[in-house]
Amino acid sequence: MTFDPEELGRSKADLAEMLRELRKRAGLSGDRLARRCSISQSKISKIETGRLTPSIVDVERILRALEAPAALTAQITALARIANTEWQDSRTLRRKGLDKKQAELADLERTSNEFRFFLLSMITALLSTPEYIKATLDHIPGDHGKTIARKLDRQAVLYDRSKKFTFILTEQAVRWPLVPAPAMAIQIDRLASLTYLPSVRLGVIPIGGYLPGCPLNTFTLYDERIATVETSTGALVFRDHRDVSSYLAEFASYESHALFGEAAREKLAEWAALCRRDL
Repeated sequence: MTFDPEELGRSKADLAEMLRELRKRAGLSGDRLARRCSISQSKISKIETGRLTPSIVDVERILRALEAPAALTAQITALARIANTEWQDSRTLRRKGLDKKQAELADLERTSNEFRFFLLSMITALLSTPEYIKATLDHIPGDHGKTIARKLDRQAVLYDRSKKFTFILTEQAVRWPLVPAPAMAIQIDRLASLTYLPSVRLGVIPIGGYLPGCPLNTFTLYDERIATVETSTGALVFRDHRDVSSYLAEFASYESHALFGEAAREKLAEWAALCRRDL
């Protein structure tokens, strides 16, 4: 399925209207529909007024209760999937302030327990040195002092033993020369040091050998409920369980080919040594 950013914005209102009209055509009150599909009447009301975006499961239960025809069920289910997808474009985020995005990420980290990061081409801020973080923002005009501070503040979550982090980094992500060689060596050393944290499992995928599949994007999974996928112009946020499950399966595949523990530390030490050799 392809997603048009403008379509994502309209889909929630369209879904609410279609479900409301379908109920009315069936001659059911909100209360009767609620009883039929075992969903509270207040939730039905919030769904039909657009105050709550229903999950795919909720939509399917409502459609079954309304005995919707197959073609209409397929149409509305597809709309529900789009409604459960959010597009965050980079330009809008910059206008609002990058530090606000950091507050949103901090809230996700506070309310989630298990995190899976697949890092294709860069190192995430949670694992980054201050110099590396600064370099990731150098192409954006303005003063980023507050954003850098918030990114560094977020790193405290790695020391929370009630949470579990798995990071998988490709060799490209680790070695991409975003900062000068001395700073890259220090950044790679930091990655190695973080492998000793009880809450962190950090793996690397070296170039070479056989690796099935072809990763296209960096992505992050929050528990088993949200997947965020980064592109060059923004990020997609998926909440439909089928989309999230697809990324969970993709992550598991990369995880099975990554080096962890002492093997990862040896590879990181090798790459850091290459940076120092270039001094």
